[in-house]
Amino acid sequence: MRSIHPAASSLAAEHLNGQLSRREFLTRATSLGVTATAAYGLIGLTAPGTAQAQAAMGGTIRIQSDVRPLKDPRTYDWPQMSNFSRGWLEYLVEYQRDGSFKPMLLESWEVSEDATQYVLKVRPGVTWNDGTPFTAQDVAFNIARWCETTVEGNSMASRMASLVDSATGMAREGAITVNDDLTVTLVLNAPDITLIAGFSDYPAAIVAQDFAGDPMTAKGTGPYRPVSLDVGVRSVMERNEDHAWWGTDVFGGPFADRIEYVDFGTDQAAHFAAADAGEVDMLYESLGEFVDLMDTIGWEKSETVTANTVVIRTNQLAEVDGQQPYADVRVRRALALAVSNAVCLELGYADRGEVAENHHVCPIHPEYADLPAPVFDPEQAAALMAEAGMAGFEHELISIDDNWRRDTCDAVAAQLRDAGIPVRRTVLPGATFWNDWAKYPFSATDWAQRPLGVQVLALAYRSGEAWNETAFANEEFDSVLQEALAIADADTRREKSARLQQIMQDEGVVIQPYWRSTYRHARPGLIGAEQHPTFEIHVYKLGLAA
Repeated sequence: MRSIHPAASSLAAEHLNGQLSRREFLTRATSLGVTATAAYGLIGLTAPGTAQAQAAMGGTIRIQSDVRPLKDPRTYDWPQMSNFSRGWLEYLVEYQRDGSFKPMLLESWEVSEDATQYVLKVRPGVTWNDGTPFTAQDVAFNIARWCETTVEGNSMASRMASLVDSATGMAREGAITVNDDLTVTLVLNAPDITLIAGFSDYPAAIVAQDFAGDPMTAKGTGPYRPVSLDVGVRSVMERNEDHAWWGTDVFGGPFADRIEYVDFGTDQAAHFAAADAGEVDMLYESLGEFVDLMDTIGWEKSETVTANTVVIRTNQLAEVDGQQPYADVRVRRALALAVSNAVCLELGYADRGEVAENHHVCPIHPEYADLPAPVFDPEQAAALMAEAGMAGFEHELISIDDNWRRDTCDAVAAQLRDAGIPVRRTVLPGATFWNDWAKYPFSATDWAQRPLGVQVLALAYRSGEAWNETAFANEEFDSVLQEALAIADADTRREKSARLQQIMQDEGVVIQPYWRSTYRHARPGLIGAEQHPTFEIHVYKLGLAA
């Protein structure tokens, strides 16, 4: 039996003493290589079983979801992309609803006490859908391509920063070693406790060494094969009858013969009508008043408390009429001072969540530091805007045309106007909005949960990262973040997080008003459809009740 990482026992003691939530314990313990079964055992519990045994073989499952174009998975920027390609492009590690990490294409991993060396064990018996073995060489190939910082839109490079040679923008020599057909050793240039969590994130889909850029024609290891993709309309996958899936003996499934994603746009009324008419079997997400309305048609609801959120952000380098209005910290702070986050939660999300604090680290994150709440002071906001010489400047706040992001931005705009700050609202249809989502001077973007707060900060706010839509660049922030990423102990890391959170507030980087509880409805008798904290749909788990 593999030995338990030395830190796991102390984590279990913290949980049992009430210092650590169960989710936090499971996330931290399993990221160190402790199996979920062993982790539950350390706190005197039995790991929950799965409901998959209740599923029958066969049938078609139709899912309401945006249907987006696919591209190189390392450049995926929406979970909906990965939910389709998950049918055939699988992951080394899978993040579970309870916060644990489950080995998938990896069988296990071991992490050194200082988190500078990872030994990855490849699951034996996995094959590509052409019958060739999946090996450590395939794992090394994918990790190396994730490290390529010069590939536009490759957000995986930020997750692999501890393996990257900053001079070449490629994996550092000696960072990735294939020991044998089933073992890969990673040697980091600094401790990094986020690596396994990064392997589970949705742009980390595994491709073959002959991948040519199009997931629709790519070889995979999963149980399904893509049939069609009509962007904005429908995408279809079917069970791959020519390939015996390696995972059946390990996890069970796949159950459904055919899975379809059907796009009804962003209007929740259309989603409700499709469900009520029997045109779909489950929703990607239930929102706003439709959470209660879906209950009225007898569909089953699942809920998860999450670190999913929306940020109303400025782009600090954006030019508007020849000037850069948001390069001035006074302008950014004025915008935040004029907005009550509690009002945004009430009007924008019907109070179905928790008020946030403008720093993008959630109370469910292990390193969350309890700071004073942001100040709401419209008079000071107006004074700061005037001091910056921007009292008469009209801000344009752009959002997608849906219910909660649109309504949240409406609440922000109304409060800015109440503070005497001119603002006009621009609402764009989804197909238009997402074309330039990272470039707007002042807009709203939703962010999915990551298991660790430092993951989010590294992805979204570290200088020069692909997903840094604020164009925030701060040397102290980057330096403290690098230190935080090297600290395995969350209590110690919290000291660094406190500084990072404070910098975010002081610099007025974002208005981040609330954390969302998220909901999903599915028709009775659908197995494996529960809402996931990061909106993942694990298609091999889906099935109709026997």
